[in-house]
Amino acid sequence: RKIKTIENNIHVTLLRGPIVFSDGSQNNEATPAIALAYLSSYIKAYGYKTKIVDSIGYGLNNFWKFEARPGFSCQGIPFDILLEQIPKYTDVIGFSGMFSGEWPVSRALLNKIREKFPNVLIVSGGEHATAMPEYSLRDCPALDVIVRGEGEFTFLNLLENWRQTGSYGDVQGIGFIDKNDVYRESGTARGVRITQLDKLPWPDWPDNYLEKFWKAGKSIGVHTKRDMPFQFSRGCPYQCTFCSNPFMWSTRYVLRGIDDVISEIKHYIKRYDITAIQIYDLTTITKKQWILDYCHRVLEEGIEIKWSIPSGTRSEILDEEVLNLLMKTGCNYLVYAPESASERTLKMVKKKINLQDMTNSILTAKKIGLTTRTNLIIGFPGEKWSDVWKTIIYGLKMSLKGVDDVPLFIYSPYPGAEIFNDLVAQGKLDVNDEYFFKLTSLNSDYARFNNVICYSPDLDAWKLGVARTLFILLNYVVSYLFHPGRIIRTVKNVFSNQSQTVFEHRLRDMIVKNYILLKKAFTF
Repeated sequence: RKIKTIENNIHVTLLRGPIVFSDGSQNNEATPAIALAYLSSYIKAYGYKTKIVDSIGYGLNNFWKFEARPGFSCQGIPFDILLEQIPKYTDVIGFSGMFSGEWPVSRALLNKIREKFPNVLIVSGGEHATAMPEYSLRDCPALDVIVRGEGEFTFLNLLENWRQTGSYGDVQGIGFIDKNDVYRESGTARGVRITQLDKLPWPDWPDNYLEKFWKAGKSIGVHTKRDMPFQFSRGCPYQCTFCSNPFMWSTRYVLRGIDDVISEIKHYIKRYDITAIQIYDLTTITKKQWILDYCHRVLEEGIEIKWSIPSGTRSEILDEEVLNLLMKTGCNYLVYAPESASERTLKMVKKKINLQDMTNSILTAKKIGLTTRTNLIIGFPGEKWSDVWKTIIYGLKMSLKGVDDVPLFIYSPYPGAEIFNDLVAQGKLDVNDEYFFKLTSLNSDYARFNNVICYSPDLDAWKLGVARTLFILLNYVVSYLFHPGRIIRTVKNVFSNQSQTVFEHRLRDMIVKNYILLKKAFTF
């Protein structure tokens, strides 16, 4: 859409660092930087000149060792090459970092940037910086200021104040360390939430940027030839204690208008010839009338592309009527998030679901023909082995009944979540590089049980890791033994430019990564 702009002379570089993974990890997810694309379009509308520098997007399937930490590697372009992509005339560098497990590498990158650009304003935002603003600023003196929470409005206010006055101290939603070495925050724990998403300009995707991901076969969930990142909503109205959403976004849930959503989809079909949209929302489906209206509009407009919900959604309104419409409109992947099969655990972590109702919805989705996934977690603080086994048995039952993906994760104490804050307050968790790197390897390196972290006194970390790995192996044995047609489907998809499950997508990623690493090892 056309946005009226007022030009100024401030150049902003929007930056994302590389993916960090432990050697031997089978998790190799690389996705387009939708956060930077939204930020770019928003501040461009106010006259700022932007450039997106994405280490991942510039260096897909380029793997290199992070020498400062043996046993860990990165995917993306190396620091020295990335620094050359930052314009010499840039005035501001905005860094976005979501995963705390990548913080030590992000910190090293930001310090390198400060060495080369001693006078630019360096701003960081995203989940990690929002959850740990003072820690991030003190641990990385290269940073000037933190944007907390939803980025566009606060970042623009910061830029406007800095451009006009050379200061930013009164901008709501930021954090910084003043000249007296005192950490200061302005306003509430996060910036002002945006309540009219339809007024946001659509993401600003640089020329040929998305094509690199499509050519390399990268996306967040299942894969089609040209997957487009997309958002229906922002925020989540629930307060699960293992999630950082209440701190990052608050519990305010904001849906876009359907007219705006349909217009953006049609624009992408015309502009990029997309084959699917992938919904990046925290909680996609919460209001029945909205999803019904959306599906009917898709059918009325004759929109024939796939769409998926790879991050998980609620199940309360996913009855047979809604699920049939999802199927008719091309939904090719539906992720549920029961998290646990223990009622005790669900109550403990404030996961407000009716497990039986969710299970009925999952099985109805399978009966209709939707490809489904259920996300499960074990090892919550306070869990007992009886809780763990209930979840494991539930996962195997789901696999037996035909659920396509049933991943099992070990609980990760991420900054910003209620449980994380409790663990720190109780002295059970030390925030340091060792902790950050363990977050990176915990749910990607399944063979190293000594990397497992566990904060429940009734559980053993090593045994928890063994249980997780044995479940994963048994789960796929059950899945393919009782549904043998998947064998042919998976083999076909792994060697083609598509996938019907995340398992197939990651299996293809693993084969590509190992081929590249072997090729490097034998190239002299």
